[in-house]
Amino acid sequence: MKHLPPVAALRTFEVATRHATFTSASEELHITQSAVSHQLKNLEEIWGLQLFQRGKSLSLTPAGAALAPIVREFFMNLEATLADLHEQKGKVRLRVSTTYSFALKWLLPRLPDLARLHPDILVTLESTDKAINFSSSESDVAIRFGNGNYPALHAEFMFREQIFPVASPALLHRFGTPQAPAELLRYPLLTRDGADLVPKWEAWFKQVGVSISALQENVRLADTNMTIEAALLGQGVALARSGHVEKEIDEGSLTRLFDLFSPSPTAYYFVCPKGIETQPHIINFRNWLLAESRKAQDRYR
Repeated sequence: MKHLPPVAALRTFEVATRHATFTSASEELHITQSAVSHQLKNLEEIWGLQLFQRGKSLSLTPAGAALAPIVREFFMNLEATLADLHEQKGKVRLRVSTTYSFALKWLLPRLPDLARLHPDILVTLESTDKAINFSSSESDVAIRFGNGNYPALHAEFMFREQIFPVASPALLHRFGTPQAPAELLRYPLLTRDGADLVPKWEAWFKQVGVSISALQENVRLADTNMTIEAALLGQGVALARSGHVEKEIDEGSLTRLFDLFSPSPTAYYFVCPKGIETQPHIINFRNWLLAESRKAQDRYR
């Protein structure tokens, strides 16, 4: 860090790299041509490098060409950060980590209500399906789907989803509306690859009292969003978690099949490092989140 020059010299260098002469660079900087020349010479002395080939027009040396994009990026990042800070003035940033599907389907549609109630909170969403490790993460809080075992963290239960089959009106028009769970065995069923947290048709059929030997599969889908999209396209019946299809059911683009309650074995939890849960903006976010969670739970009581 001992070779860092004055910011004014760096700015002069950045401008000069975009001009053919010291004179045109001086016009952008609103200083004299001799001042530009002096600042660049001073910069070359500090770094011990020749930055420009001087002649009828300026051209960068290999050292100057290597340094130019670094200096330009520095000023671009500085300008962007200052603009961001001015925009955030009076607000406190809250970095929230959760899974992509939960953020997209459940949390994101509700954020305008949080902004209305708490305009001072600036939420930054960060999505990952990996277990949260606050020591190596920039997130302040997280929403996680699991069994509630989060040692050394502050954790609060949010809500437990219901699992049920959903289908598009187009598919039901082609196949008819099933009247009993066993009838679904003659329908195309959308299946998913994934970990133990992924809803499985075999477990659902067993829970509703239907014995099956094997499912007829045509394709396995990679994630929740892809499965819901396939159901919307009428490609089959999806086994969905309630929090991921609220909008589609309310709009009528997906229909919930059967009035059966099948609670998910896992639930959503609010987690954060112990101690920070008492910070005012986190209290406000947590209270809002838990209130929305109660509403989501009450939809299927």
